Amino acid sequence: MNPKVDFYFSKANQWQEEIKQLRMIVLDCGLTEELKWGVPCYMFQKSNIVLIHVFKEYCALLFFKGALLNDARGILIQQTRNVQAGRQVRFTNVREIVKMKNILKAYTYEAIEVEKSGLKVDFKKSTEFIIPGEFQNKLDKIPALKTAFNALTPGRQRGYLLYFSRPKQSKTRESRVEKCMKQILNGKGLND
Repeated sequence: MNPKVDFYFSKANQWQEEIKQLRMIVLDCGLTEELKWGVPCYMFQKSNIVLIHVFKEYCALLFFKGALLNDARGILIQQTRNVQAGRQVRFTNVREIVKMKNILKAYTYEAIEVEKSGLKVDFKKSTEFIIPGEFQNKLDKIPALKTAFNALTPGRQRGYLLYFSRPKQSKTRESRVEKCMKQILNGKGLND
């Protein structure tokens, strides 16, 4: 146990017993506990394996390379259609966790083996993502914008494409494109 992470388990109002149970299970697999992104993250030789996080309706274990796990039990959930590597196991009460203790350990050990083997998730290329029409129109009309967008790293390109694609209404997508144009032209990512 890492004392720097202890506060996370005492601050939670909801899911406190559940996340404490998850912590014990994961630590029992020999992983190193750190605090990353404000949540407990468990590592094997400096590689992220799994983290614990809470939501309003559930708490979860997130396997960073969950897409590469066998998932013989069919318990892994893809958070959203845009998540490529990570997979969650969700819980709504401590009894579920206790009942699945051995399964969760087996999945954690498998995740460690995936990391040891050097397996990598085959991420979609930025060119495989759909460019919303509202953004494509701007790229066609403003050559400097197209040049600046193409100069961004693939991760920054994906970030913008996902952000522009999310809204259902065209005017919202257009508004997002307008707001981000200057940042793209300055060579910045969505969150820079």
